[in-house]
Amino acid sequence: MRHPPRSVLLAVVGAAALASSVLAPAVSAQAATPACTVEYAVTSQWDGGFQGSVKITNNRTALSGWKLTFDLAGGQKVTQGWNAAWSQSGTTVTAANESWNGTLGTGASVSAGFLASWSGGNTAPAVFKLNGTTCNVDSEPTDPPPTDPPPAGGTAPALHVSGNKFADAGGRTRRLLGVNRSGGEFMCVQGYGIWDGPVDDAAIKAIADWKADAVRIPLNEECWLGLSNIKPEYGGANYIAAVKDLVARVEAHGMTPIVELHWSYGQYTGNSAGCSDVHATCQKPMPDMRYAPAFWASVANTFKDDRATVFDLFNEPYPDRATAGTTDAWKCWRDGGTCPGISYEVAGMQDLVDSIRATGAENVIMAGGLAYANDLSQWTTYRPTDPAGNLAAAYHVYNFNTCSTESCWNSTLAPVAAQVPLVAGEIGENTCAHGFTDQVMKWFDDRNLSYLGWTWNTWDCSSGPSLISAYDGTPTAYGIGLRDHLRALNP
Repeated sequence: MRHPPRSVLLAVVGAAALASSVLAPAVSAQAATPACTVEYAVTSQWDGGFQGSVKITNNRTALSGWKLTFDLAGGQKVTQGWNAAWSQSGTTVTAANESWNGTLGTGASVSAGFLASWSGGNTAPAVFKLNGTTCNVDSEPTDPPPTDPPPAGGTAPALHVSGNKFADAGGRTRRLLGVNRSGGEFMCVQGYGIWDGPVDDAAIKAIADWKADAVRIPLNEECWLGLSNIKPEYGGANYIAAVKDLVARVEAHGMTPIVELHWSYGQYTGNSAGCSDVHATCQKPMPDMRYAPAFWASVANTFKDDRATVFDLFNEPYPDRATAGTTDAWKCWRDGGTCPGISYEVAGMQDLVDSIRATGAENVIMAGGLAYANDLSQWTTYRPTDPAGNLAAAYHVYNFNTCSTESCWNSTLAPVAAQVPLVAGEIGENTCAHGFTDQVMKWFDDRNLSYLGWTWNTWDCSSGPSLISAYDGTPTAYGIGLRDHLRALNP
């Protein structure tokens, strides 16, 4: 998904963005500013009633929508309000944005008020949550990476491409069915840590308990390379060590780790720009020649002796948004260089494949198409050349994407899947339900293809969309569809 807004980060995180585009709540670390602050006040009070107000300040990535919850435990009942859609269930009060004040940028505030009745006492609420994230307190730091060792005896299979399927060393066909674990792409560049939430063995076991066999791990180019704009404690050797540790944990639970380049360097301010920053703080239309080949050479050298690790070249390309010419967009995607509408020198998919293979790494490589990896219509025509013969196609789909129907899948995906392995690296919907993802999974199941849900993070399922409400694996109403389906496939 896109991150602000494709992805959703306590604000939106990206994927393709909401998936290609959704926001994700950022977690504070090591005495950092709280993710959000809430000021609550009783502005006036009388017998049996009072007027209250809340001022919400967002200290993390911009939000495209917000919802504040808190408990009135003194018997108070909200009767009406303004500047928010107010509701109350039992003691829990919810204030959700109106259509005109849903955007809440980094450092921005919004105020709302209400009238309520009371009797006996008018105790102020103690805990406030914005889009599920507790405000006014720092989250427990998760960095440096956990020190408990990964469990021994990992069973993740070494993979290669066999025809249009994945196979293990014994020749058995394998599918990649699992989840995305967002955080490594945004926490470090925002200066809050490396991961969003716990990645210790208990947290990874919770993913495996869903019967997942793959985990996609979004990464940040500048953090991996340890560039000067990244805090040293979250970049370079520290970041690489944290990624290696997480990969080891994933493999130790028998799951395939998929490491992918999510956020990258290069200034783009054209159509559908996620940010104007030259640094890796959002999804760019294409990877950059300045750092992306070096990133992949380093990643490949790190994992080339581990054929269980899969490489996903670039999260969600969208050079088609920078130019009106479809042919120009596909040529840019494959060949890079000077691309219409993109100001920086682009690294094409062929450049990245070459960078990886030059290290001697023969790991499986995934390459997503245009339109935030939602368009694979000319993928086979422009597919990069892979001397190792281990190339797969990546596809992202959310209910709001253009190619989100069986007719489109039949016409554009089926021809690709007939030639190479096809992985839906991100599937999801912004409905807090799972009717759409159920359809996606059935189509991919019928063809023995792979898919991974976005995302294993405790965000808001309508803005994330997030699969879980707690890192013990408690599913959201949306996530329960993927969990139950994976368990049914592998009881």
